[in-house]
Amino acid sequence: MLEVVIENRRLRVELTKAAEKALTQREGVLFVEMELYFSCLIRKQVLFHDHQRQQNSVSAGNKLSISFHPVMTSSCLISEASAEPAKSDFEMQRRECFVPKWLRLDYKKSGWTGEFGY
Repeated sequence: MLEVVIENRRLRVELTKAAEKALTQREGVLFVEMELYFSCLIRKQVLFHDHQRQQNSVSAGNKLSISFHPVMTSSCLISEASAEPAKSDFEMQRRECFVPKWLRLDYKKSGWTGEFGY
């Protein structure tokens, strides 16, 4: 288990044995983005990238970097439910209040999986 600080808040990072093994076998850094998506409903999603997409990424060891990214859509139409609407950054007053407390990462045959929570 690792612990990092994002937005002045501690985040506990748990990796399964499979995730630890996959991470050590990587050539480059794995960038993990915890996306909190505000639209008609709120969705939590963990995204995995091979390059840095968020400037607020925090190093969690040699080959792991983690970021928190709240986003929103400009509209909430049921007709758009099947398609992914355009997202934009969601500016928050007290962003640190929305930073998750934990993140779990795993690696399976299908690739990286993750979840986060409060």
